[in-house]
Amino acid sequence: MDALSLTPQEALQELKKGHERFVSGSPVHPYVDRERLRSTFELGQRPFACVLGCSDSRKPVELIFHRGVGDLFVVRVAGNILGPSELGSVEYAVEHLGVPVFLVMGHKRCGAVKAVYDHGILSGNLRSLSEKILPAVEKAKQAAQASHGEKPSDDQIVDYAAKLNVWNAMEEALVKSRPIRSGVKAGSCTVEGAFYCLGTGEIEWMGTHPNQDEILTNASGS
Repeated sequence: MDALSLTPQEALQELKKGHERFVSGSPVHPYVDRERLRSTFELGQRPFACVLGCSDSRKPVELIFHRGVGDLFVVRVAGNILGPSELGSVEYAVEHLGVPVFLVMGHKRCGAVKAVYDHGILSGNLRSLSEKILPAVEKAKQAAQASHGEKPSDDQIVDYAAKLNVWNAMEEALVKSRPIRSGVKAGSCTVEGAFYCLGTGEIEWMGTHPNQDEILTNASGS
């Protein structure tokens, strides 16, 4: 799969088709042979999507989308947060490799989100990670307190926070990255969200950020 030959929507459909094979239990496992290793080494990589995902061991990105060597540019970090290093990696994929899709994928029962839900800002090297997640957790807690119906469970609040955390990473990419923002404005790249269920393997496709147009209008990041 060559990124340069696909539109953003075509590339997104490739991700969805691969995931359908994963969920249906009909694996293809393309591009994992020696010829693929040789060709991507000699000719270079042409991934058709960049995926920011959590480091959780139950969320193997290439397997979830049934892709092989050279197909996906994957950035994984606990809580699928978008810090400077992660954003730089995504920018490289968009600007230098020409990927037409940047997908931020959170998941249910996210341990990093749960840790922030339980303890707030974490100590040591976890501090910067937890600071990225905290706004989503606080907003989810506020929504739960304002609920007029049955009070949501802790797991439900954490899952909602994990979804908000996806939206926040998407917004950060659009605000802070000129290459990503320019690609979206030009129609050569799309920033999408997804939410993975660890128990079923199914993905909820969240689409583009609900406030993307406003974000693009107001953004002035580097």
